[in-house]
Amino acid sequence: MNVKLIIGLILAGLAVVFIIQNVAIMKLRFLSWTLSMSGALLMFLILSAGILLGWLLHEIFSRRKSRAHGKQEAVTE
Repeated sequence: MNVKLIIGLILAGLAVVFIIQNVAIMKLRFLSWTLSMSGALLMFLILSAGILLGWLLHEIFSRRKSRAHGKQEAVTE
């Protein structure tokens, strides 16, 4: 079997076990807002927000760096 397929199946199995073990309803309170959802869904949403934020920040900083590098090359020529 393909190694990537095996790793993917193992990760999917671990995700299923994680979801089964974290089905309890959790309350999230922030200021005056209250939200109730399963623990697994809450952790998934927090993980997704972190990945999205990291990707956006990486894009912003890489564009700034490439602009600064381009300006520096224009000055030296």
